Amino acid sequence: MAVWALGINHHTAPLDLRGRFAFALDQLQPTLQGFRAALAHQPEATLLSTCNRTEIYCAAQETALDDTVQWLARTGGVTPQELLDHAYVLREGEAARHAFRVASGLDSMVLGEAQILGQLKDAVRVADEAGALGTTLHQLFQRSFAVAKQVRSCTEIGAHSISMTAAAVRLAGQLFEDLKAIKVLFVGAGEMIELAATHFAAKQPKSMAIANRTLERGEALASRFGAEVLRLSDLPERLHEFDAIVSCTASTLPLIGLGAVERALKKRRHRPMFMVDLAVPRDIEVEVKALDDVYLYTVDDLASVVQTGKDHRQAAVAQAEAIIDAGVQSFVHWMNQRNPQAGVVGLIQQLHQQTEQWQQAELAKARKRLAKGDDVNTVLEALARGLTQKMLHGTLAELHAGDAAQRQATADTATRLFLRGALPPEPRAHR
Repeated sequence: MAVWALGINHHTAPLDLRGRFAFALDQLQPTLQGFRAALAHQPEATLLSTCNRTEIYCAAQETALDDTVQWLARTGGVTPQELLDHAYVLREGEAARHAFRVASGLDSMVLGEAQILGQLKDAVRVADEAGALGTTLHQLFQRSFAVAKQVRSCTEIGAHSISMTAAAVRLAGQLFEDLKAIKVLFVGAGEMIELAATHFAAKQPKSMAIANRTLERGEALASRFGAEVLRLSDLPERLHEFDAIVSCTASTLPLIGLGAVERALKKRRHRPMFMVDLAVPRDIEVEVKALDDVYLYTVDDLASVVQTGKDHRQAAVAQAEAIIDAGVQSFVHWMNQRNPQAGVVGLIQQLHQQTEQWQQAELAKARKRLAKGDDVNTVLEALARGLTQKMLHGTLAELHAGDAAQRQATADTATRLFLRGALPPEPRAHR
């Protein structure tokens, strides 16, 4: 069984490229089904998509990496080479290591953050519901959850961390003298917005409002914070009322455009607006960033803020990596036990490599002798003798080593391997 992973993240790809490969949770199941239908052997598959990464994990009898690259590139509307320029490709143990690091928060923009584990669990649940989660990936992710739990309980990897939403509040505090005097608008009603609203509510702003496509969901969240509820269609006319806007939806197109923000600034008489776009793809048009009185931050802009305290966690990172190493070794061992042929295939490859080295060494000697003018037959005899000696050297050494029982066992094996065609036929039983 082969395991492979293909992905892009905040380390390898810019925000706008990541936006091409973003999938909302309700898109994962049909996307996975489409992926498996596009590949001949329908591999096991799990798709993880967050604001910082899109990764597909696969398992099948044979690796179908080229087909996976072609499919993902086509899905994002780029060429395979454009994708590979920003992607990482991982196989077997390295794919497992990456999954364990992601689950443990070691590969996140916020080192040690716990939100990614919930997102990964959601992705695995959806893959299972889509019929795409087989035995191999089930084991991979169950082990990743166990490793993440051990990392969380046995290290201080999450200590001193600053979340994206906490970083947004910190930046707002640098712009406004008193956060209690500002009005805050949240666009969306998902987990990130819930976290942002929680952090801002702790600062007791003058008022809070939530705009969401589905009013019922917006009302449910607003009731927790005593916030007003808006329709998305109300945003253009009411945007000017808010000093801070935090947006994170699953929209494929920007919800807040340059024109709407320009009109809002005019109504505000150019009082500054603080805007945070946590969505991938963007909720706020990129051109808004160029306006003089707007302070717009994206998920990538927040990177330097959330790195605060990272130095204090380096010892914990080392401990976490050791836990992950043990988890990877355990998973690889499990894979090999399920597929006994894996060890045999590796041995066959090593035997081919060894005999190839012997051939090249003896051929080099033969060419030198021929170049000197030695007799061709003499050179060929030396070539054959040299290869035979190399092939038999280890066996002959074993036949002279060890006790009588070991020598007999080696003799039996050597007979089966080297004398198979030379053994006399066994006498037939008389009837």
